Amino acid sequence: MAEPGGSGPIGPYPPGVETDEQRVEYDKLRRRVLWKMPSGLYVVGSRGPETRNLMTANWVTQLSFDPKWVGVGIENAALTHELIVQGASFSVCFIDREDRAIVRKFTKPVEFDETAQTLSGFPFIERVTGAPILAQSVAFLDCELREQVSAGNHTFFVGEVVDCGFLRGEQTPVLGMEDTRMNYGG
Repeated sequence: MAEPGGSGPIGPYPPGVETDEQRVEYDKLRRRVLWKMPSGLYVVGSRGPETRNLMTANWVTQLSFDPKWVGVGIENAALTHELIVQGASFSVCFIDREDRAIVRKFTKPVEFDETAQTLSGFPFIERVTGAPILAQSVAFLDCELREQVSAGNHTFFVGEVVDCGFLRGEQTPVLGMEDTRMNYGG
């Protein structure tokens, strides 16, 4: 029995979860538990030779102190995945908690206006790598791609921070998943 809009429950399952109905219920439970993991909510910038994109993401983490590496998990089918591979770079934009509605604007590929330097009407800047950085971000990381790791239906891109900064006051509270009604997969 598949869930509506999905491909069905995904194993493995603990002992006692044997029927299709039990698997569907367990899959829902597992998702609700995974949604409780504290998580930031970011906008990831990517570029290709002819286009730029910004995408909402929550799988972002610091990986190493020396060198300064961060990782982002991107679904394999996403335009951002293709552009990170092409551009060998990505940016991570930290969003003001008060701008929470903005992240919904970047859940699908955006409209790139090169002349106006906007993505879906939002101004962006470029720094060292050329990956777009949302101009109204609280802070940003500009990263050169160092490694990529296959992670199921995602790729975990590892980037070295080659530029960063604050575009708003350093004390501005940044957005977390819990500040929205959004959730991701699980």
